[in-house]
Amino acid sequence: MPVTPSLDLDAYLTRIGLKLAPDADAAGLHTIQRAHRLSIPFENLDIRLGRGISLDPDHVFDKLVVRRRGGYCFEQNQLFLRALAAMGFDARPLLARVWLFTADVPPRTHTLNLVTIEGRPWIADAGFGGSYTPPMPLADGAEGTSPDGAHFRLLQSDDLGWLLERRAAPDADWEAQYSFTLDQVVPADLELSNHWTATRPDTRFTSLSVVSLCLPSGLAALTDRHYSRRNGDQHVEADIESAKAYRLRLNFVFGIILDEVEVMGLGLY
Repeated sequence: MPVTPSLDLDAYLTRIGLKLAPDADAAGLHTIQRAHRLSIPFENLDIRLGRGISLDPDHVFDKLVVRRRGGYCFEQNQLFLRALAAMGFDARPLLARVWLFTADVPPRTHTLNLVTIEGRPWIADAGFGGSYTPPMPLADGAEGTSPDGAHFRLLQSDDLGWLLERRAAPDADWEAQYSFTLDQVVPADLELSNHWTATRPDTRFTSLSVVSLCLPSGLAALTDRHYSRRNGDQHVEADIESAKAYRLRLNFVFGIILDEVEVMGLGLY
């Protein structure tokens, strides 16, 4: 089984706003994942800037922790997995098929983590760019609720393995979010999926600039020029009209600092 690279746990905890590492139990898993999602934005801007996405562990740590940038699932959940291992959790990566935005069977372009606590498997995902997905026990029919009121459930399927569904409100329909199996995943599998996701023409991540960050009761998001913010009963939407305003919004809402040349390099203005 591949060895999970170590990391500077104190620096990671500082990045996500925690003074001490939580215990390696279910409550600790909830604490660490929630703090991660509230602190480190989801974003694909390096793809749009032509830099690609490196999964070298030192590069990921430098980008997300030291330089305080964000990343997408392959970066986020690699960092999260390494932090979990440093805190004493038993965890390994999984690969998933994302069913949002597609009617066809999608490739495995998402990674999450399988965490075993006192002999019981859980899924933990610090790298999905939408509404907060809470850690959930891996059991048919297991349900969870996010702070913004969204509901989640896990179903076991003969065709798909495990399916995670989301319902935005109690009267809304269930929507397939992603499916996954428990097959062993090695670094080469992640490299392959990351390469496809970061380079395939005309996909969401190669054709759009996507940034989001979980809020205490919602989500702030930038998709190209369009900004949205939901937090409890508050809901704001607007188009960002200038490169200067876009750069300021990146900084003040998401904590991402890009210079003028980088913002213009996104091709939005």
